[in-house]
Order: sequence, then C-alpha cells, then structure tokens
Amino acid sequence: MKRILMVLFWMVLVIPGAFFGISAAAYWVAYFFEGLFRGGAGVGNILVLVLAAVMIVATLLTLAERKWSAAMQDRVGPNRAHIEAGPTFIQKMRLGGLLHIPADVLKMLWKEDFMPAGARSNRFLFNLAPMLAFAPVFVLFCVVPAGPMITLGEQARKIALIVSNPDFGLLYVFAIASLAVYGTSLAGWSSNNKFALLGGVRASSQMISYEVALGLGLVGMMMTFSTVRLFDMTEAQTQYLWKFTDGDFGLPAWGIFLQPVGFLLFFAAAFAETKRAPFDVPEGESEIIGYFVEYSGMRFGLFMISEFVEVVVLAAICTAIFFGGWHLPFGEKALYAELFTQGKVFYGHQWIWGAFLGSIFWLKVLALCWVQLLIRWTFPRFRYDQIQTLGWKMLLPAGLVNVFVTGALVLWDPSLRWLAVLGIAVLVAIVALATLGTGGEEAAHAHDGHGGHGADAHGHDAHASVPAHVSGAIAPSTH
Repeated sequence: MKRILMVLFWMVLVIPGAFFGISAAAYWVAYFFEGLFRGGAGVGNILVLVLAAVMIVATLLTLAERKWSAAMQDRVGPNRAHIEAGPTFIQKMRLGGLLHIPADVLKMLWKEDFMPAGARSNRFLFNLAPMLAFAPVFVLFCVVPAGPMITLGEQARKIALIVSNPDFGLLYVFAIASLAVYGTSLAGWSSNNKFALLGGVRASSQMISYEVALGLGLVGMMMTFSTVRLFDMTEAQTQYLWKFTDGDFGLPAWGIFLQPVGFLLFFAAAFAETKRAPFDVPEGESEIIGYFVEYSGMRFGLFMISEFVEVVVLAAICTAIFFGGWHLPFGEKALYAELFTQGKVFYGHQWIWGAFLGSIFWLKVLALCWVQLLIRWTFPRFRYDQIQTLGWKMLLPAGLVNVFVTGALVLWDPSLRWLAVLGIAVLVAIVALATLGTGGEEAAHAHDGHGGHGADAHGHDAHASVPAHVSGAIAPSTH
C-alpha cells in the first residue's frame, strides 16, 4: 500500500508539477531574452526546452528503463548505488535508484578513454562519429511546439514554446533525421574492426530502408491539414470533427483519428531508426556486433544518451502531430473561459494557462516514452531479413496506399469526416485483430498437451527446429 501511494504521489503531484514549472520557466526565460534582442525567445527556448527539459527527461529515462524492465521481469532493479561517506542516514539513502545516474556519469567521465591502434589513423572520424550520432537527434526538437502562444508582460510580447517555426517544418525533420546514419556508419568504419564495421553496415541499411516509410507516414498529415509546420498542425487539431453537445465537447480532429495508418508507419519507422529492440540488430550483443564496440568513456556515453534523446524527440513529434500537442481532447475553451477571461480568477496571468497546457504536452510525451519502453522490453529482436521485409515489403506499400486513399477522401470531403470514419474503422480493426490474435494463441496453448511445448507435423519438438541464430537473437539488448 505504501508503494502504491508513493507511485500515485509521483504521478499526480511531482511529475505534473515539475513539467508545469519547466513550462513556466521556459515562458519567462523566453520573455527575458526576447526583451534583449529580437528573436531572443528562440534562444531562451533552446536553453530551457532543449538543453534542460529534453536532456533531463532523456537522462531520467536511463533509470526508468532499468526500473521498468525490472518490473516486467519481476526483479528489484537498480537500488544499490549509495554514498559511503557521511552520517549513517546518508549512507542508507537509495533515493529509488536515482544515485545510479550520477554514478554512471562519473564512471563515463573517469573511465579510460581507450582508442584501438587501428583507429588512430582515422582519429578525426573516430572522434566525429559520436557527435554526428548525437547532434542531429538533439536539434530535431527545435521545430517541435511544446506550448501555445500567449501574451506576456507589460510589453505584451507574443511568446510560444518553440525554438523556430519555419515554413519547412516537417522537411527539416526529414533532412536532419537522415543525418544520423553518418554517425553510425563512420563509427563502424573508423574503428577498423570487422565486428564494428558489420554493425555500422547493419545500422546504415536499416535506417535507409525505413526513411521512405517514415516520410510516407507523415505525407497523409501534410495533405490533411495542408501545411508542413508542426505548430500549425497542432493548432488545426483544436477543431471538432463532430460535436456531441452544444458545449465544448466532441471528437477532436487529432491525427490519430484521421491518420492511424500514418501514425503506425511513422512510429514504426522512427522506432526502427532509434535502433532499439526489436530493431537493435546493429547492436547485437549475442553476436558481439555493435558499431560502437570500440568506444569507451564519454564517447560511448554520447551514443547511449542519443538513443534516449531519440525516444523523447520521437514521442514529442508524435504528440504534436497525432495527439493534439498541448491541447486537451475537449473542454479546453470552456476551461479557459471559466478561469482566464476578464473578471475570473486567473485573469491577466496568461503564463499559468501556458504552463498548464505545456505540462499537458510533456505528460503526453512521457506516456509515449513509456510505450516505447514497453515495446523495447516486450518483443525479442527481429532477424535482419525480417526487418528489411517489414520496411520494404510492408510499410512502404502500406504508406503508398495510405497516401492515395487520404488524397481521395480529402478531395471528396474537405470537412475530413469521411477520413475520420475510415480512421476510426481502422483503429477498431486493429484492436479487434490484436484481441483475436491473443485469443488464438491462448486457444493454441490450451490444445497443447505437452505443457506449452508444441510439436510440428512430424511429432518433433517445435523449439528444437528453431535455428541457433534465431534462438540466440532472442536475448534483449542490455544497454
């Protein structure tokens, strides 16, 4: 009971309160820098949103992944790091495993910075590879809107929680995301190690194969809202497809209802580009393969933290495009009218409203991060040929069909209602297929008379026929 209350305390008060504080700080820092020079709001958002918020969430995810994997595998998880010096009560503090984060940082900073002799001839490229893997992912967040535009201060400055809102928003995402392949390829090649080279080749071919599906997954959203700006896409999702009452209640025009296939395509392709299980063949520990196998210290740390930054950025982009961004599904206008209009409780304090909606955005991001952790510790590693088949033979045709169908329905019904009908039908079909699939597996196990060990048509043990390289690939990635 005590543990449940502690979890509820964190989920209801601490985490939303922290995101509210971060969003409020971002608004006021952006307001301050905008007063110093024109365009300074973007600099303030870089300092708070990109350098602080994204990095803090990504760093905490390193612990959250260990905790979540431990919960799924019914074990304790990280709780041994502690401070041996000082009073007894300090030595007994574990802080829920939080001390593992500074312990990891200190270990990477002080670990021997080893460079193999074969890589010294490519020293520049060997050092450049971790930066090329980290920087493109890090700057992707610059076009992601994390809060609404509000009016602040006596100067009535218009401030939004976004670093930049260019006309080429999604094109920027495609262009910068594709640069990450250079970091993995250079890491494998410059290490002068055959296993590292194989990991780099795997990573590059996997990332290239999913680039087309990643782009096609968002083309439908571009056609639906007639824009490539992420901020405009988020604002367009405030309208209702159908209103169920005369008040502020109805089905919102969120991308997940209009483009469920596009969401699945983009999420699967972007998840594959993070190189996390089940798409982690470039880091196949069971085969002693990894494009960063020769890296140590903070060079390895850049590769590792870039993986978690990718998780946060992927969740943020999906939130902005498919889940309404910072908007509530319904009741947002009524809530604003009740609390922030003239004569109401918070009239004149627009920053409270902006920070509240900003915290909604970050809570959605956190939920999608949790989904990614759930997938990472649920599915075993795919074989390399299965990954290529999924990218070229399944996601690519599905993306092309989705673009054609979306274009036809948008031209036929600009109100987007028929597109929403198709989208909701697809969502219902996905849930039904998932439910029926689970029932089929349970029925198969129920008819199995050997305690779950199946047999093939010739009466042999089915597990015995699994090739060694497949059974060995079931071991999940450890980092």
